[in-house]
Amino acid sequence: MFTAIPRTADTSEPLLPALANRWSPRAFDSTATVPESDLTAMLEAARWSPSANNAQPWRFIVTRRGTPEFATIFDNLTGFNRAWAGNAGVLLVAVAELRDESGGEHPHAIYDLGQSIAHLSVQAHHLGLFVHQMAGFDADRMQRAFHLNDRLKAVTTVAIGHLGHAGSLPEALAKRENTPRSRIPLTDLLLVNAT
Repeated sequence: MFTAIPRTADTSEPLLPALANRWSPRAFDSTATVPESDLTAMLEAARWSPSANNAQPWRFIVTRRGTPEFATIFDNLTGFNRAWAGNAGVLLVAVAELRDESGGEHPHAIYDLGQSIAHLSVQAHHLGLFVHQMAGFDADRMQRAFHLNDRLKAVTTVAIGHLGHAGSLPEALAKRENTPRSRIPLTDLLLVNAT
């Protein structure tokens, strides 16, 4: 395992360490595997996240490096994601269930799915693992590759694994890997802050 520059968030108030230190690397250790118990714990964290009307509209396609299914997800990535994501121990497709089997809509499915992945990410970081979510994938091809019906929508792909060395990345990505974290100031995010 490798270490990177400090990534602790500069916050106005202290956060839980798993939140303050969470970040999304691109450099993953291509020789390390994700322990099954850790992967199960991450999926449990996702399973127990909140959802509107307790609909639990999240579904996951979970693959491990070296499997044909992992290769299928990798083959459907686009852009520079293909330069690094193959080194992750796990590739996951986060899928929203837009409607239940009887046709009832889940209008907040994508929001709820996002919450589940946030919970998964925090649990991963707590376990010493890293998560990087990717919007850069061919959603239509992914839908077809995994035979997802029209009730299900592939929303994002997620790389999970142990931190690798930034030097393993192409130069432009290595530079981004070593750039300090930044966020918009909190005051700029508050449209209303009534006291």
